[in-house]
Amino acid sequence: MGVLAFFAGLLLTVMGFGRWRETGSPYWLIGSLVLLLLVLVGAMTGRKKTG
Repeated sequence: MGVLAFFAGLLLTVMGFGRWRETGSPYWLIGSLVLLLLVLVGAMTGRKKTG
């Protein structure tokens, strides 16, 4: 995962949390948490450049 994709994922997560606070809908909360989990897993398991 590239740096741009990582920050875009974090931005979408924060926007989702903001939408959840506005609406109170559990779907926004669940979607934001799932997206955050995917971003973190993608960042941890991304290609490591060596050399």
